[in-house]
Amino acid sequence: MQRIGVIGVGEIGRAIVTGLCEAPGERPEVFLSPRGARAAKELSERYEGVRVCAGNQEVVDRSELVIVAVRPPDRHEALAGLRVDDDRIVVNVMAGVANDDLRGQLATGATLVRAIPMPAVRDRESVTVTCPAHPAVDALFDRLGGVLPVEDEAAFNVFSALSATLTTHLSYLATLTSWAAGHGLPAEVAERYVRGLFQDLGRALGDESRSLRQLAADHETPNGSNERIRTTWFTPATSAALTQALDDLLDRLD
Repeated sequence: MQRIGVIGVGEIGRAIVTGLCEAPGERPEVFLSPRGARAAKELSERYEGVRVCAGNQEVVDRSELVIVAVRPPDRHEALAGLRVDDDRIVVNVMAGVANDDLRGQLATGATLVRAIPMPAVRDRESVTVTCPAHPAVDALFDRLGGVLPVEDEAAFNVFSALSATLTTHLSYLATLTSWAAGHGLPAEVAERYVRGLFQDLGRALGDESRSLRQLAADHETPNGSNERIRTTWFTPATSAALTQALDDLLDRLD
C-alpha cells in the first residue's frame, strides 16, 4: 500500500506514522488531516513524503487506505459529509465503534477493517489485532510489530477490553512509587527504581516458552516476599473485582 491517509493525528495516529516512516524498506506516501495540527506539522517536517492536507476529504481522495483515528466522541463532527469511494480501504481504530456504525455514518461500500494499534507501534514492537483479516491492512500492521487477525467481532471486543488495562498497570506502578516516597525515598529515585524493576520484568515476557503463570512462579520463592505480596494483595476478591470490571466493559463494547 503506497498511499496512506490518517484522519486524527493524536497519540495513535502519530505512532503509526512514525513507525511506518522509520521502518526498513520503501516508505509510503502519507496524507494527514489538519486535526492535531501541531503533530501533523511536526511529522510532515520530520519525514519526507508526509503531507498535511487542507481537510479530511483531501486525505480520503489522495489515499488508497485511510486510517480513522479520531476520538470516538469526535467522530460525528470529524467525518460529517465525508465521501468515501467504494474502492477505498478504511481502517477503524476508534475504540468501541463497530464497523457497522462507521459504515452507516460514511454511507459507503468501502472495505472496513477494525484494528487495535498500541503506542508501541512507533517502535514496531506491538502486535495489532485486526478484524476481519485483510491482506493490505494486515501487511501494514505486520510492518509495525506484527498482526493478529480475527474474523469474529466478539473476539475482537475481548482484545479491546484487554487493551483497556494499560493505564491500570501504570497506576499500579505509580502507587508503588508513592508508597516508597511516603517511606522517605526521594520520589524521583523511587520512580527510577520502579521503572527499571518492571522494564526488566517486561523483557522476560519475550520468553514465550513459559506461560505467564510459570513466569510468576519462577520469580517467587516459597514463603518469600513476592509470594507474600501476591497472596495478601491479589486475593480471590480482587481477582473477582477485576474480572467483573472487564465483563462490564465487554458488555459496553458488544
